[in-house]
Amino acid sequence: MKDTFSTIDFDKSADGLVPAVIQDTNTGKVLMLGYMNSEALDKTRKEGTVTFFSRSKQRLWTKGETSGNFLLVNEIAADCDGDTLLLKATPAGPVCHTGADTCFGEKNSQPEIDTTRIGEASFLNYLQKEVIRERKLNPSDTSYTSSLFKRGINKIAQKVGEEAVEVVIEAKDNDDDLFKNEVSDLLFHLLILLEQKNIDLDEVIDVLRSRHH
Repeated sequence: MKDTFSTIDFDKSADGLVPAVIQDTNTGKVLMLGYMNSEALDKTRKEGTVTFFSRSKQRLWTKGETSGNFLLVNEIAADCDGDTLLLKATPAGPVCHTGADTCFGEKNSQPEIDTTRIGEASFLNYLQKEVIRERKLNPSDTSYTSSLFKRGINKIAQKVGEEAVEVVIEAKDNDDDLFKNEVSDLLFHLLILLEQKNIDLDEVIDVLRSRHH
């Protein structure tokens, strides 16, 4: 998860609450509006799922705690006055209690993407955000990727280690096709590991970019 702010001023409101706008990371659609106090924001940052302060229940409320339709946080930002939050998230199902995709009655879907027209580096982002994430949010019994998510972080990390060893072995030989296949397997499993930890590839690219300023 990426934070692009240092402080938020909860004292501007008498009840200690600030509006929190939830936007879909991938489609850009505004999903809903809620309110957070400092405790709700801390819980959201710690657990990676959106938690509000419910004004009707007068308690912290994690979106999806009863339905399972959680909002998985990718980025948190504050406005220029430090009194409104923007959270970019990936919904694990319909957001509205009515069953609609958003609380504004909009469909939250992207047009089909022609993968042959995606640049080489952008394809890795597509692979993580559109393919691997889909297998995580909507698991299938026949999907290898879903089976890894089901087995958890230890198995995913183990697979990354195994694929890294295969890359080293093939690097010492002269079969470039086999080497490229092993590197592809390693990259794929790294993307699964990133997704399991709720880290976008973009965040890793930001780290690399910061090293070359």
